[in-house]
Amino acid sequence: MSDAGAARDVVRSALERVRAAGADSADAVLVQGNSFESRVRDREIDFVKQSRDRTLGLRVLLRGAKGASSALGSTSDLSADAIERMASETVALARATAQDPHAGLPEGGFAEDAPDLGLFDDADRNVDIEHRIAEARRAEAAARKTDPRITNSEGSEVGSHFSHVVYGNSEGFLGDYESAAHSLFSEPIASSNGGMQRDYWYTTGRRIGDLEDAEAVGRRAADRALRRLGGRRIPTCEAPVIFDSVTAPSLVRQIAGCANGYAVYRRTSFLAERKGEIVASEAVSVVDDGRLPGGLGSKPFDGEGQPTRRNRIVDRGRLAGWLLDAYSARKLGEASTGNAARSAGSAPSVSPTNLWLEPGDRTLEEIIADTPRGLLVTELIGMGFDPVTGDYSRGAAGLWIENGEIAYPVEEITIAGNLGDMLISVDAIGSELVWRGPVASPALRVSRMTIAGE
Repeated sequence: MSDAGAARDVVRSALERVRAAGADSADAVLVQGNSFESRVRDREIDFVKQSRDRTLGLRVLLRGAKGASSALGSTSDLSADAIERMASETVALARATAQDPHAGLPEGGFAEDAPDLGLFDDADRNVDIEHRIAEARRAEAAARKTDPRITNSEGSEVGSHFSHVVYGNSEGFLGDYESAAHSLFSEPIASSNGGMQRDYWYTTGRRIGDLEDAEAVGRRAADRALRRLGGRRIPTCEAPVIFDSVTAPSLVRQIAGCANGYAVYRRTSFLAERKGEIVASEAVSVVDDGRLPGGLGSKPFDGEGQPTRRNRIVDRGRLAGWLLDAYSARKLGEASTGNAARSAGSAPSVSPTNLWLEPGDRTLEEIIADTPRGLLVTELIGMGFDPVTGDYSRGAAGLWIENGEIAYPVEEITIAGNLGDMLISVDAIGSELVWRGPVASPALRVSRMTIAGE
């Protein structure tokens, strides 16, 4: 990673040059990354990839009678001449762009603190590549040793990514932060009686030391593949559906997507007119928090320099609020929630940070035991969700439950309903909240859904 002071100087210089070229206001972001990933299959290394990148992005705003016109520019060439050329070209593009009364930088309120969020461990930079590859080999070997029916694999992978983000704007804000993300993934294949099944397990963290043990990851992945052997279809029916902690986060993402300020003001969300109303079971509370210590979505400020914060989207079943950046907030007559996301080559947009469903007080095993007949979903396939209507239909695989016990694996089925109805029908939430990414959820049960099979 290059010197932090030098990176801040690049952003300062870019802002000075774009103002000199005629911009009324502007912001700039410099993103620098250093990545490594490798995949092992059996004992052989499939690939090793290393990359370093750095990109400077500019957003230029010109005031007019009907609002502000804007344009974007980006470059990986950080020489003075390249930045000056990009500044001039971006201002020229802005002059040719239509004015928008809602465009512009936030009106103050920029982050004033820089809390230590535990986003990286500097010692991890010194972990050599061979050590990480050895972790992938351990996961791979453990998966294959779990059972003779583990006959092959799609491989076991490790990865590390370090990044440094500097953001500044013409209002005087300049801030930066460093972060890291590490991962370990295993995907074995099980075979029996002519049938084959694959499944996976993975672990992620800001620090390498936060990752689950490599052998445990391999064994967990193997167990998940083995339990899918002999999968069958079931007759079409209506029954309770339990989403496990791997599949339940997808529902939380869809809730956040429907609470996205852009979807709300465009009326492309079935929740757009329902703020303050009961939209889910009282057991359902959904939180987004950009300052969760060690969170994989944590950062001290968002893509517009606003301080990140804790936002409740759903509070005990009631729709509490939206996720907003400056633009969508203006469209809705509200204030930014610190959820602007920004890459060097794009304009700000809205995105959750660390997003989760608040856990309940029951284990997954207790929820299964309390389900006389139903489906435990362990994999979702496809993207069958309409945010305008809430209609939900996705391919799935999992385990069938009879008399409160796992009976057999099922596959080639579709689960269907309406997300609004599903949220109201959540009647059990698990107690285990494990972070495998920036979105997490315990297992949850929807009391009734259509399960389409034979």
